[in-house]
Amino acid sequence: MSGNLTRYVDAWEQTIRSVAELAEGLSPADWDRATECPGWSVRDNVSHVIGLERELLGDPAPSHTLPRDLVHIRNEMGRYMEIAVDVRRHHTPAELVGELNDTIARRVKALREEVERRDPEEEVEVFGGLRRWTYEILLRNRAFDVWVHEQDIRRAVGRPGNLGAPAALAAKDVIVSALPVVVVKRAGAPAGSAVIFDVTGPVKFSAVVRVDTDGRGVLSPWLFGDPTARLTMDWETFARLGCGRVSPRTVHVTVQGDEELAGRVLDAMAVTP
Repeated sequence: MSGNLTRYVDAWEQTIRSVAELAEGLSPADWDRATECPGWSVRDNVSHVIGLERELLGDPAPSHTLPRDLVHIRNEMGRYMEIAVDVRRHHTPAELVGELNDTIARRVKALREEVERRDPEEEVEVFGGLRRWTYEILLRNRAFDVWVHEQDIRRAVGRPGNLGAPAALAAKDVIVSALPVVVVKRAGAPAGSAVIFDVTGPVKFSAVVRVDTDGRGVLSPWLFGDPTARLTMDWETFARLGCGRVSPRTVHVTVQGDEELAGRVLDAMAVTP
């Protein structure tokens, strides 16, 4: 069994149990608070977590027609995700907490048995066939996704925590892996340039994106000389930007070097659907 599979399952379990603990302590008003996830309340974030885990358990997809006025839906993936959320919008908090706990118990048991026999490189279809990932990437992305929604809930209800959780490292892996696309394809960094992301806080790291002579962006473990632009921020800011939760104009980022390029990079940092 791949060590990464176990690591990602452990990280996923820690963060989804944290979501359940949060949900059990919410007040009636908390459930309807808006979050930084566009168009979603605290209730909707919990419903999303339930819906995806039930899908991965093989439960039947809900038969549900979405309203036409959901303006936050931007693409087919968003429409697919919304079904499990919208179908639960009239469920009571007690019903959602009960369903979440039941789903966690079933999913933990299934995953602990599953990782013993699954090939990490086996390809699997998810989201009704809209994505095809390796099994290892699926587990990494589930840890990432649940942690992101846990943080959405925590910020909405004013209960910060778990920023340095094991699943936060999965989130770092996901966002950092997309930085070459952000820097080159979206921000248009020229050949020969380099951008450094210096991140402080509970998840501390530096990520270097170099643009080679052919204009391809690559993650590099080192950089000789000064970067074209250096962006310094704390971990929560990096995660919020990478998940499209906040505008770069409303958070603190220290920029050194080419400010115009840095601005384009920050505007392009959202890597989630």
